[in-house]
Amino acid sequence: MSRQPALAELSVQYVKGVGPARAQRLKRLAIESVADLLWTAPRRYEDRSRFVTIGALVPGEAVTIRVRFLEVEIRRMRTGRTLLQAAASDGTGTVSCVWFHQPYLLTQLNIGQEYILYGQAELAGRRLQFIHPELERLDPVAGGGELGLHIGRIVPMYPLTEGLNQRWFRTVVRAALDRHSCNLEEVLPAGLRERYHLPSMTHAIEQFHFPQAWDQLEQARQRLIFEELFLMQLRLALRRARWMARRKPRRYQPEGTLARMFVQRLPFPLTDSQQGVIEELVGDLRRPAPMLRLLQGDVGCGKTVVAAYATAVAVQSRYQAVWMAPTELLAQQHHRVLTEYLSPLGVRTGLLAQGVPAAERRALMRQVAEGTVEVVVGTHALIASSVAFARLGLVIIDEQHKFGVVQRSALARKAKEPDVLVMTATPIPRTLALSFYGDLACSTIAELPPGRHPVRTRWYKESDRLQVYEQIRQELRQGRQAYVVYPVIESKAKTDLKAAAQMAAHLKAHIFPGFVVELLHGQMRSAQQEAVMHGFADGRIQVLVSTVIVEVGLDVPNATVMLIEHPERFGLAQLHQLRGRIGRGPAPATCLLISDVEEGDACRRLQAFVEIRDGFQLAERDLQLRGPGELLGRQQHGWLRLQVADLTRDAQWLDRTRAEAFELVERNPELAGQEFAALRVRLRQGR
Repeated sequence: MSRQPALAELSVQYVKGVGPARAQRLKRLAIESVADLLWTAPRRYEDRSRFVTIGALVPGEAVTIRVRFLEVEIRRMRTGRTLLQAAASDGTGTVSCVWFHQPYLLTQLNIGQEYILYGQAELAGRRLQFIHPELERLDPVAGGGELGLHIGRIVPMYPLTEGLNQRWFRTVVRAALDRHSCNLEEVLPAGLRERYHLPSMTHAIEQFHFPQAWDQLEQARQRLIFEELFLMQLRLALRRARWMARRKPRRYQPEGTLARMFVQRLPFPLTDSQQGVIEELVGDLRRPAPMLRLLQGDVGCGKTVVAAYATAVAVQSRYQAVWMAPTELLAQQHHRVLTEYLSPLGVRTGLLAQGVPAAERRALMRQVAEGTVEVVVGTHALIASSVAFARLGLVIIDEQHKFGVVQRSALARKAKEPDVLVMTATPIPRTLALSFYGDLACSTIAELPPGRHPVRTRWYKESDRLQVYEQIRQELRQGRQAYVVYPVIESKAKTDLKAAAQMAAHLKAHIFPGFVVELLHGQMRSAQQEAVMHGFADGRIQVLVSTVIVEVGLDVPNATVMLIEHPERFGLAQLHQLRGRIGRGPAPATCLLISDVEEGDACRRLQAFVEIRDGFQLAERDLQLRGPGELLGRQQHGWLRLQVADLTRDAQWLDRTRAEAFELVERNPELAGQEFAALRVRLRQGR
C-alpha cells in the first residue's frame, strides 16, 4: 500500500478554489502546504450568530439580521460607478442596503427570498441604512434554516495579502477541511491528551476555524497551543539530550594557582550571584559532556569577570579559550579587560579582528596554531578557515543573539566537542529563554555589584533642549563626562532627524565650546575608533558624540550623563544597553531623552523606559509591545514559527509542555515505539 502524503507535503495550490496565481499570493503569508493553511490562525473572530430585529437596531452596532428584499434597483452615478440599492424587511421594520460598484449582486438578490445580513447600521437622515453589508442567502431546500460560512455564526477573520479577501479565504479553508480533515494525524501521545483533557486534532482544527460556540473555540485553541508548544519543547529536549550524550576529550583542573590568583587580584569582591554562577560553570567543566550554557544578567552585573574566571580555569588546565564578539569595539574592550586580568598572571592574549594590521594578524594566527597564545578575542574573523587552534577547549560567544546559528557552529567546530558559554547583556524574557534557548542550561547574575547607583531617566520635549544642554554642562563643570547618542551618522535627506556627524560639529562649536567634543561611529577606521575610545576612557575627551556603537564595549566610570536623541527610533533593549554605559562609577547618573512623540507604540516604549530600571522587567515589557520576532531578529525568530501560541499569553502552557517534553525524552530518548510514530514523522517535517 502506498504511503498517504502528509498534509505538509500537499501543495495548497491544489485545494479547490486556489490554483497557481492565488497559491503565489498565499506564499506571501507563508502558506505553501495544506498543513500551513489549516494551521493559519484567524486574527480575530466576529460574532455574527446574534440575531436582532430591524425594529431593535441601534446605529453604529454590528449586528446580524434575517430579512427578505422588497425591492432592488441599480443606478449609475455621475462618476461612472454603480450604486445598488435594496429595501429589506423582517416584519418589524424596513432598512435600506447600499452596495457601491458591485452590479453583479443584482443577479443574486431575489425578491421574497430570505437572506442573512451582517453589518453596521448607520443613520441616513432619519432612516437606518447598511452600507456594504455581508450577504448570505438561506438555502431554500433546507427550509430556510441552513446557515453558511460567512454569516449567522462565529466567523473567522484571517490575515490577508493583496488579491485575497475574507470570503474566499474562508471558502478555501472549508474546502481543505472537507477534503483533508480525515488525514489529520494525532501526534500527541494518548496519555498526554487524556491527562490534559485535550480534544482530538480533527475536532480541534474544525472548531478552530468554524466554531459552533465560544467554549468550543477555546478548547480547540488550547489543544493547538499545547501541541505547538509541546513540539517546540520536544525539539529542544532532544537537542539537549544529543548534546549531553557527547563526550569531550578533556579533563579540567578547576582548583589551581591561576584561578585562585585571578580572584585574589581583582580590585573588588565577587558578589554572591557571581560566585554561584562560577560554581555552575565549574560544575559543567567537570562533567564528561561538553558545557552548553547561557549566561545572562542585567547591564553592569559582572558577566565578563565570571567568563574570565572560566577562561583562567581553561588555561590552567592547559587548554586555549576563544572569545567572539559581534563588533570590533566590544572585542577590543574584552581584549583590554582580559589583558588587564590575565597578563600579570603570565597568560598570553591576542586580538584578531579586521582592524588589526595584516602582519600582526598573520603572526597571531601562527602563535595560536602553535599554542603559544592561550586566549584569543575577536569578531567573526575568528571563524575563517585559516584560523586554527592547537588545543582549543573553551568557546565564549558574547552578545550571541547577534550571530547566526551558522557562525556560532563554525566557531565551535574549531575544537572537538568544545565547552560553549554564550553570554548576553540583553536580559531575555523568561518565556523567550525557555522557547528559543531552552536547550541551554541557563545561569543568571541577579544582582549588581555594590556601590552601583540606579540611573535616573528623564524625558524632555524639543522645546526643553536648552535646559537639557545646561544639565550636561553642569556635569561637565564638575569634571564628569557625557555621551550624546544619535540613531544615524549622517542625515542624507531633508528631514528633522538629527545625525551624529553634523551635530558633533554643532555641539563642539556652539554648545560645549569650552570642552573637548569628539565623534565615534562604526564607519571610522579601527585605529581612529581606538584613539577616540582611549581618549574618552582617559578623560581627555569630555563629550563623546556617537551612534549606537557605544551600546556595548565602553566602561567609563566617570561618565555620568547620556543624552539620547530620537529615542523613539531605538528598541527598549537597545535603550537599556545605552543607559548601561553610565552609572558605572560612584557618582549619580542621569539618562536624558529628547523626543516629541506623543502616541503609539513608540510613546509606550519610552514611557516604559522612563518608569522601569530593571532590565528583566523591561525585557518582559518589550516582549509584550513588540513580540518575539522583533526581539530575536527575523533570522532567529524563523525557528519558532509559532502560529497559534503566544509566548506572552500562553506562559502557563509553556511550563507544562516543557516539563512533559523533557520528561518524555529522559524516559525515551529515541521516542521509540508505535505510539510515537506520528510524532517522529512530524519532528522530521520540521512543523
